[in-house]
Amino acid sequence: MTEAVSGSRSGNDSGTGSRRIYFEGNINAHELCAGDEVRNLRALSALFSVELTARENWVLITGSADQVSKCMAFFTDLTALYKLRSRKITQRDFDFLCGSYRSSTQSDPAKLWKNRLEVSPKKPCVMPRSRRQQSYVELMRSNEVVFGIGPAGTGKTYLAMAMAVASFLKGDVSRIVLTRPARESGERLGFLPGSMEEKVSPYLRPLYDALYDMLDYDEAQGLIAKGIIEVAPLAFMRGRTLNNAFIILDEAQNTTVDQMLMFLTRMGFGSRCVITGDPQQSDLRENERSGLKHAMETLQDLSGIGFVMFDTSDVVRHHLLEKIITHYTSAPGFTEKA
Repeated sequence: MTEAVSGSRSGNDSGTGSRRIYFEGNINAHELCAGDEVRNLRALSALFSVELTARENWVLITGSADQVSKCMAFFTDLTALYKLRSRKITQRDFDFLCGSYRSSTQSDPAKLWKNRLEVSPKKPCVMPRSRRQQSYVELMRSNEVVFGIGPAGTGKTYLAMAMAVASFLKGDVSRIVLTRPARESGERLGFLPGSMEEKVSPYLRPLYDALYDMLDYDEAQGLIAKGIIEVAPLAFMRGRTLNNAFIILDEAQNTTVDQMLMFLTRMGFGSRCVITGDPQQSDLRENERSGLKHAMETLQDLSGIGFVMFDTSDVVRHHLLEKIITHYTSAPGFTEKA
C-alpha cells in the first residue's frame, strides 16, 4: 500500500490535509469494504470524522492530520487482514475491525490470525477480535482451567466453544461437555410441563446456538447422539469424573460455592475446563454466595489457572450493544445484580 499527500497542514497535528492511499496489485476498495463500498465508507467517515473518496485501487482521506493518520492505520490493518483471509473480507470482519478502533482495543491482525481456531471444514475459522480475546485464546491453550469473566457479547462462551471444537477435531480431547446451572427465575422446573429434558432445554439453548455455529447441524447432532458432545444442566455433573474432555461451564455466576467446587472437581486426567460468567447478572438469592465470585477470590494466584476480565470495550456483537450496556449501567436508579 502506497500513499500520496495533498492539501495543507499546519505545524501541529490539528492541521487539515489529504492522503491518497493506493492499494497494491489488484486489491480494490470494493473488496476491502466487503462488497458494500457505500455503506462501509460512510461508517468509516463517521468513525474517524474524515471525508472519504474511493475509486477502484485508491482511497482519498481528508480531515485533521490526527484522524487521517488513524484512518490510514485502519486501512493498513484491513489490507493485512484481507491478505491473511485469503483475499476475502466479510462484513463481519469489517465491522469487528471498526469496533476495535472504536474501543481502542485493536491488535495486530497477524497475531489475531495466528490465534485463529479451526472448527468444522464447512464453517469459517473463528478468530479473536481484541487483545483480551487474544489473551483468552492463549490462556485456554496453556492452562488447564480458565475463567472468562465479563458482560454479554464479549465472546466468552463463543471462543470457549470454538476452542473445545478445535481441540476435539485435533484429537487433543475425546469428548466435549457443555453445562450451565438451570437456575430457576420465577417459575419452578417441577411445575413446568414436559419431561426433564424438555424442562431444562431452554436453559441450555445458548450452548446449542454456539455449537451449531461451529459445526454443521447434522454433524453436531450425530456427535450428540453418540455422547461425544454432551449438553446438560450442572446438576447432572454431580458424582462424575470426566477424563480427556473439554468442559465448559457457562453462566457460572448462578452457581453457589458448593456447586462451583463440585464442578471443578469433576475434571479428570487429560481434561481442560473453561468457566464463563458475568458477576453482575446473578440470579442467586440474596442469602446465597456466588460460586464464581468466591472462585475469583480463592483461585486467582493458583498456578495452572488463568483469568481474563472482559469489559464493554470487548463487546463484539452489534456495535450498539456496548452503548446500550454503558447507558443502562450509568442510568439513574439502575441497580446491577450482585
